[in-house]
Amino acid sequence: MQQLTELYTSFVGSAPKTVEAITGSGSNRRYVRFTSAEGKSLIGVIGTSREENHAFIALARYFAAKELPVPRVLAVSDDELRYLQQDLGSRSLFDALRAAREAGGRYEETEKELLRRTIAQLPRLQFLGGQGLDFSVCYPQPAMDETNVMFDLNYFKYCFLKPSGVDFHELRLEQDFRRFAHDLLADSENESTFLYRDFQARNVMLDAAGNPHFIDFQGGRRGPVYYDLASFLWQASARYPQSLREELIDVYCNSCRDLLYVCPNQLQADIHKVSPYNFHLSTLHLFVLFRLLQVLGAYGYRGYFERKQHFLDSIPPALENLRELLQDEDVCPYPEMRKVLEQLTSQSAPSADARSMDSSRPMETAVKSTPSLRVRIFSFSYKHGIPEDSSGNGGGYVFDCRSTHNPGRYEPYKQLTGLDEPVIRFLEDDGEILTFLDSVYRLADAHVARYLQRGFTDLMFSFGCTGGQHRSVYCGQHLAEHLHQKFGVAIDLTHREQNIHTFLPATL
Repeated sequence: MQQLTELYTSFVGSAPKTVEAITGSGSNRRYVRFTSAEGKSLIGVIGTSREENHAFIALARYFAAKELPVPRVLAVSDDELRYLQQDLGSRSLFDALRAAREAGGRYEETEKELLRRTIAQLPRLQFLGGQGLDFSVCYPQPAMDETNVMFDLNYFKYCFLKPSGVDFHELRLEQDFRRFAHDLLADSENESTFLYRDFQARNVMLDAAGNPHFIDFQGGRRGPVYYDLASFLWQASARYPQSLREELIDVYCNSCRDLLYVCPNQLQADIHKVSPYNFHLSTLHLFVLFRLLQVLGAYGYRGYFERKQHFLDSIPPALENLRELLQDEDVCPYPEMRKVLEQLTSQSAPSADARSMDSSRPMETAVKSTPSLRVRIFSFSYKHGIPEDSSGNGGGYVFDCRSTHNPGRYEPYKQLTGLDEPVIRFLEDDGEILTFLDSVYRLADAHVARYLQRGFTDLMFSFGCTGGQHRSVYCGQHLAEHLHQKFGVAIDLTHREQNIHTFLPATL
């Protein structure tokens, strides 16, 4: 964090007035909002993968040069592990559509207009963004290919289909998968279009006027444009009515048509394929089927194996989308695949693996589904005293991290914190902190589960070390992420000596 702050200070010319941690949504990158004394803000990013950061930085700069709606990258550290970007605000399209989702998919005109604006911008990113792009900068690969597709289909097979207990012929299914992969990629070999790959409402930020801006496209690559449209319109949790999907497909096609009048000649052939008169609904439905199998694989792994309730809750709407899609006999012309998918959608949810999981994790299954518990976690320096308990409940647990190896004793780590990658590597390679946390996790898990069962609303954990900078920060951060992922409870995380506060909302 210290190095990111130094990057900001060097770029702006003065230290930030405030530093606010921003909760991510599944990414391994960490985000903070720096605000100057004049009230101007920038977003600071710390990534753990130089290659992934390099892809984002290169793509963002290329897209910005073409005046596409993406954040501007303003400054980058020499190792590309840290960078500053334009602050697009705090309101995502996902947030703006929350009421409609919770109302079961009843979208009002204002919400529909936000969707129209978003879909209308997608072709510009795909076609103009792909024009002249050096796809070798993409990470982890430059193009969507058969290996890519087969990986996702087998991920579905092993993480969702097999745990479901549905019987199938392995060889025939594999043959169908290969035919399916060939059909998906049949027309994309000579295309130079940018495949966003993670086009979803969470990755669309809205400015004050409601204009969309795209983020988190670092996983993009060369590939077919139908993929992004399928990914967005058939997202399981969005609950878009079919009539709204059809309207947004029309908006997309018309936007492609409009691009024909302004794009270079070499792009016109690609764009013409998805203009209103050449758009193939059957091709789109192939990609819808593929995306549904992709997400079911992810939901199976995150839900059945990692026991994350959010993903378990997402399975029924995804299966309903699949059930509706299979009503069209032409959508899945692969005999073994169709047989298997019809069996899947005829049952309420996979059960075999879920039963074994439930029997092995009795404590978690007894937890209430909508916890009101808020867990407060602090890191601190013993030099400045133990954090006070503002709830009046007595202070909870206090763990002394000073028995573990201290990276602060070594010059390379003195200006860093337990949030910085070199310190994390030092602590984890040494191993003492991991043994320490294993004991903490067992105690914390039992306590949180019991508090949820009894309907308690507040629990506090504090980690202290010499300076409140390295070991205590590492432990507080990891306990927060552990409890949030395992139980879905709300977390208030405060690194007191670093003046960093993060709130993780309840996910159940």
